[in-house]
Amino acid sequence: MTGSEMGSIPPILLVGCGRMGSAMLAGWREQGLAASYAVDPAPTAGGFAGPDMKVVADAADVPDDFAPAAVVLAVKPQNAAAVLPAYGRFGSHAVFLSIMAGRTIPGIAALLGHSVSIVRAMPNTPAAVRQGVTVACPSRTVTPPQQALCDRLLQAIGTVAWVEDEALLDPVTAVSGSGPAYVFLLAELMEQAAIEQGIPPDLARLLARQTVAGSGALL
Repeated sequence: MTGSEMGSIPPILLVGCGRMGSAMLAGWREQGLAASYAVDPAPTAGGFAGPDMKVVADAADVPDDFAPAAVVLAVKPQNAAAVLPAYGRFGSHAVFLSIMAGRTIPGIAALLGHSVSIVRAMPNTPAAVRQGVTVACPSRTVTPPQQALCDRLLQAIGTVAWVEDEALLDPVTAVSGSGPAYVFLLAELMEQAAIEQGIPPDLARLLARQTVAGSGALL
């Protein structure tokens, strides 16, 4: 299904324009993104601005009359306590989609200060190149349309699966969250072994990386 067949993405408030947030934004733009806002104090964040996205440095700079369908929390988890309370004002009409590692639904709700609808999602690093896998869990207050919207937003960075038990996100993190690091280590060790056998470094790197990539495609 193409972006035009799916229709445009409704207004989104993106909090954080790091690697994950910007990867999601790129996917939304391919589908057609309604006028939205992003909040990120980094000077480089202005590069993500466009006709469909205004970038501001602080939550206070988002107009009071802006009504996003979703607030995507893509900040570093250690910054959540300082950042999230300013976004509670959007809780009456928006679903909060969090991709912050380790931050639970009750913990996020406490920081927002409202009985809000929250989807907690755990993507992995290949999401940065839109080849990731994300497991998501909705709070009890998430409506079917809100869950469908979050599913669509997450599809911008790869495959999406849903669970009802939030406790499963901890072992999910161990498998898919940590898994890429083990694959990278395997490729590195293969490359080193090839070099030790006399294979030129450039060829050793090619052999290791393409073997891992090709094997993944066969799974």
